Amino acid sequence: MRCLNKEFVKGAILHIYNHAIDNFMLFYDEEDYDHFLNIFKNKLERIPATIFAFCLMPNHYHFLIRQESEIQIYRLFNHAYISYAKYYNNRYNRKGHIFRSPLQHIYVSTKTYLIQLCKYIHLNPVYANLVDKPEDWQYSNYLEWINKRKSQFFKENIHKIYFPDPQDYINYVNSISVI
Repeated sequence: MRCLNKEFVKGAILHIYNHAIDNFMLFYDEEDYDHFLNIFKNKLERIPATIFAFCLMPNHYHFLIRQESEIQIYRLFNHAYISYAKYYNNRYNRKGHIFRSPLQHIYVSTKTYLIQLCKYIHLNPVYANLVDKPEDWQYSNYLEWINKRKSQFFKENIHKIYFPDPQDYINYVNSISVI
């Protein structure tokens, strides 16, 4: 899906995701996850955005993010893609693309959809049978939502707007309905 400039405006909330090419893994170990997050953090310092939810999975990722300036948020991901691909190809002695497609995104237009997406993103590792509970997956910001960890990618006021008590979010995530 091509990135349309009209969707990338200040205040826009987007679900941004992508998968690895073929049957490759994007992240093999902690070093890979940490390297991607460090790249992302460095780019985020130059392109203002608010992260609602994120999850890095072995073969794909999800970010629910709000663009906070006129700089299109897809630029953040394009820079991160290029930097991570260079690192990945060097580390694993390969060449070429590592992502299946250009940036994939869905515009988020309602509060209800935003909250449902947070739940979906945080439950991804559970659905993939990587962990039994979302709090066991360290490569998402679920632990920030339930006040078990601090992070540079998460503004505490975000989750308090929707779930003032962390137990309310835990209950919501553990409820049956999903997107």
